[in-house]
Amino acid sequence: MLAAAVLSGHADEVTVVERDSLPAGPEPRTSLPQARHVHVLWSGGVRAFEELLPGITDRWLAAGARRIPLPSGLVSLTAHGWVRRWPQEMQHMIACTRDLLDWVVRDHVLRLPGVTLLQRHELLGLAGSDGRVTGVRVRAPDGAEPSLDADLVVDTGGRGSRATDWLRSLGFGGIEVDEVDSGLVYASRLYRAPDGGEGFPVVNVQADPREPVPGRTATIVPVENGRWLVTLSGTRGGEPSSDPAEFESFARSVRHPVVGELIARATPLSDRVSLSRSTVNRRRYFERAPAWPDGFIVVGDAVATYNPVYAQGMSVAAQGLVELRNALRRHPPGAPGLARRIQRALAGPVGLAWELATSQDILYPGAVGRPARAGSALMNRYVNRLCDAATGRARVTGAFFAVLTLSEPVTAWLRPDVVLGTLRGPGRRSAEGPPLPEAGRLGPRPERGAGPPDGIRIT
Repeated sequence: MLAAAVLSGHADEVTVVERDSLPAGPEPRTSLPQARHVHVLWSGGVRAFEELLPGITDRWLAAGARRIPLPSGLVSLTAHGWVRRWPQEMQHMIACTRDLLDWVVRDHVLRLPGVTLLQRHELLGLAGSDGRVTGVRVRAPDGAEPSLDADLVVDTGGRGSRATDWLRSLGFGGIEVDEVDSGLVYASRLYRAPDGGEGFPVVNVQADPREPVPGRTATIVPVENGRWLVTLSGTRGGEPSSDPAEFESFARSVRHPVVGELIARATPLSDRVSLSRSTVNRRRYFERAPAWPDGFIVVGDAVATYNPVYAQGMSVAAQGLVELRNALRRHPPGAPGLARRIQRALAGPVGLAWELATSQDILYPGAVGRPARAGSALMNRYVNRLCDAATGRARVTGAFFAVLTLSEPVTAWLRPDVVLGTLRGPGRRSAEGPPLPEAGRLGPRPERGAGPPDGIRIT
């Protein structure tokens, strides 16, 4: 939908080919099972969305999403300790269900002039000749297989994209593919937030990839309608279960039990736990292809997918579409060589997210993939020290979140003031426990099961 919004400003007609029958409101989609898990949109992605759809943040908030300031709205145990909740806003995130986020965007984009939606249409392949893609072949609900002509085709097919096969069928092969797989499995469940939990911060307990044990995480994200979306994850050998009876005990088994203790005071909204295993980091280096057809561009997760625990996918996709928008401002959609130039430009935002995700995932026991590049040990030691300093030194915390939220390039970590703060260390000792604020209390624990001691405090 965001790609359609970009193209609508540069073409008379934009046709979106969609295999699902899309819901009329913020409801689940058949082909998007990962929507049941935590999704956050980092501030780097929010800014990209705003560039392409001005005012979209206000529309999300009006629909029930929350704008979470960072780090004050975050209770997070990193590999190096609890991050201090500095009062000043350094970055932010948008927190809501993926269903709501998608619906607000979809509702806006389908009102744009020239945008047409073909629901329940399956994309079969590309049409083209003489080095140019000229359209796509689709299968309609009635079984017919028409061709759609186009000056420009944009593949937004996500993890399931068949772009490499389609390109090969037209004589464009040689696409490099890289994968790093930590074996991560993630499980999620919706809860009714307890009384007093309306302004609750995001709570996150991360794994420590330096420890030779499976990495386990637990996260609470407050979403619309007074609910908590809770996602647990574990790498190979430490995976969560789909058994609801084991959900809370797994949450207590991570490096700190705070998430398990908190959800003991909430009410599950379903007997079902959603489990996903499609978490491999996979990058297709389209920008390095020996040859590339005019009239075809691949964007978003069809270019690179990341371990979802890092919450990068939506932000990187939006930043890539800003690159598409910028190029189309200078050239018409069918301009010779344009598709290749855009494909190379998309590698910029993809590269940062890829390095952040894979440099951590390859460290876990049993991880499969290319080892760290030669000479990276020194940089890794510096980044570890920076993350340590970020738990208690505001200037370094700001730089840490600027890169983490994809708001600035990784060179922000090499500014002289950040290097100096990193070398000096955290300054203040990390809190020994979760820095939950003093204002307000959760309501009484429900009768079911064992819960935490009284007195857990929240915003």
